[in-house]
Amino acid sequence: MVDKDQVKGTGKRLKGKARRKVAAWRGDTGQELEGAGEELAGTVQKKYGEAKEEAKRQGRKRAA
Repeated sequence: MVDKDQVKGTGKRLKGKARRKVAAWRGDTGQELEGAGEELAGTVQKKYGEAKEEAKRQGRKRAA
């Protein structure tokens, strides 16, 4: 099962990566940094969703 934070995080990470690449092509350092920050935030959100899912799985294992 996929957590909503995993999906949102993946989308945010891809959006940030695209923003960073376009900014690099244009030579816009400010936008490139913002894209990198958005990419990082997406990665963190995705990992958070994965951790929540793992906690649920562990809870189900112990309950069984």
